[in-house]
Amino acid sequence: MDLVVEYADEYLFDALYSKVGQTSFNINGTTTTDDITFGIPRDNIYRQTFTSIFILTVGGFIFYLFAATMSYYFVYDHNIMKHPKFLKNQIRLEIECALSAMPGIAVMTAPWIVGELRGHSYLYGGTPESLYDWAYFLLSIPAFLAFTDCGIYWIHRWEHHPLLYKRMHKLHHKWIVPTPFASHAFKAVDGYAQSLPYHIYVFLFPMHKYLYLGLFIFVNFWTVMIHDGAYISHSSIINTSAHHAVHHLYFNYNYGQYFTLWDRIGNSHRQPTDEQYDSELRINKKVMAKQAKDAETIEDESERAKLKSN
Repeated sequence: MDLVVEYADEYLFDALYSKVGQTSFNINGTTTTDDITFGIPRDNIYRQTFTSIFILTVGGFIFYLFAATMSYYFVYDHNIMKHPKFLKNQIRLEIECALSAMPGIAVMTAPWIVGELRGHSYLYGGTPESLYDWAYFLLSIPAFLAFTDCGIYWIHRWEHHPLLYKRMHKLHHKWIVPTPFASHAFKAVDGYAQSLPYHIYVFLFPMHKYLYLGLFIFVNFWTVMIHDGAYISHSSIINTSAHHAVHHLYFNYNYGQYFTLWDRIGNSHRQPTDEQYDSELRINKKVMAKQAKDAETIEDESERAKLKSN
């Protein structure tokens, strides 16, 4: 993300911040032209923080609305909206929820971006030269995905604990039958918590700046994709949109982000069946009614567990 800030500084913010003045007063309490200095330097921590929050918020709005809209119109199976658990005005509610959460996520995320800008991460630039450099560059991709998949699995699973669920994650499960607009529709603290592995990784392991930016964009696209309702892949290894549909319907399964590995290790894997994969069965009224009943039963059980934990 430091790359985005650097480019934004060069093409936008340098000009804007150059017009911001810091006025010094002389001994008589008056000012002269010589006493006024203009511009806030790039390495000013307050400038870095504000710029990071601005880019994360505005960039988040643009990316989310673009990606989710494209998915909704060109990928999403609109027949799913006939489900009895699809809420009235759900798409509007999902969008309002996502957009209201993004400024809070940006504020919480900004210190990580400032840390990158101030050289505290292991991000590096330049062109890989040796075979070793290229090998490390390429191996960084599966390493990043494996690290973040593990981290998100455990964060997501702990968010389902009765002590945390209502406070952090319940809002996202309002969308029992989600659309792509539900991909970022959660409480700010929930979205931030599940993004932590992405930021932590580059403070533990070296990673090329451009690769990190590319993967950051990819994981946000992936978040939209697993809510797209297009159950094309029947993989038992990849955490597909069908797997994530099972998670929203049946609650205690498929917490993973990209893979099913940690769900298998944690005994929380549930492979999708024909009720997800068969296009006719998927919109069968009896099937949808049973799903709705099961979802209500699971919700009642989670509420009782919450009361017991208190």
